[in-house]
Amino acid sequence: ALHLGVAKLVVAVAVFLLTFYVISQVFEIKMDASLGNLFARSALDTAARSTKPPKYKCGISKACPEKHFAFKMASGAANVVGPKICLEDNILMSGVKNNVGRGINVALVNGKTGELLNTKYFDMWGGDVAPFIEFLKSIQDGTIVLMGTYDDGATKLNDEARRLIAELGSTSITNLGFRDNWVFCGGKGIKTKSPFEQHIKNNKDTNKYEGWPEVVEMEGCIPQKQD
Repeated sequence: ALHLGVAKLVVAVAVFLLTFYVISQVFEIKMDASLGNLFARSALDTAARSTKPPKYKCGISKACPEKHFAFKMASGAANVVGPKICLEDNILMSGVKNNVGRGINVALVNGKTGELLNTKYFDMWGGDVAPFIEFLKSIQDGTIVLMGTYDDGATKLNDEARRLIAELGSTSITNLGFRDNWVFCGGKGIKTKSPFEQHIKNNKDTNKYEGWPEVVEMEGCIPQKQD
């Protein structure tokens, strides 16, 4: 009986192996094909990964040339989300860093080294313009100045403050109004108007938020100050 059992088992195993062999012969082509596909797919994935857009500093859309600082900035969103200023992959000001506030937010950067010198915000709704004017007057030649509004950056601005900001290269500052959104990058001692400026008027017909225009964003490459 034992022999019979073993013999049956051997036959069963043999039949199984034979069946498997026949099936594998029939499906071999398919197996090869799907394996081939698998390799082709993984090769494609690798190729796709290598063509994935490279990440540039501050998440800007293209690399900056040599001797330039990459920057990206956004104004505040209504009175809810603060402005954000990034330079050379360093967040200089943001709500997360807890160094932004209502009014005009300013970051000062060394024009030669890109090193952060100072960050401040000046409340242009409930505050006083005098400290802002003193601050603007104290900026040293060769300093990169990045500014962004949050909530309202204009109500307390006077002609002197506007003139000092215009001297940094701003064009829009002369007609910056209540709750306008504005971002600007200029420099102390700049002899021309800065190309880096975005301004959206507060207009109830076009405002994105109840009472405020949409966020303005800007990115670019600031030339390093040469001696």
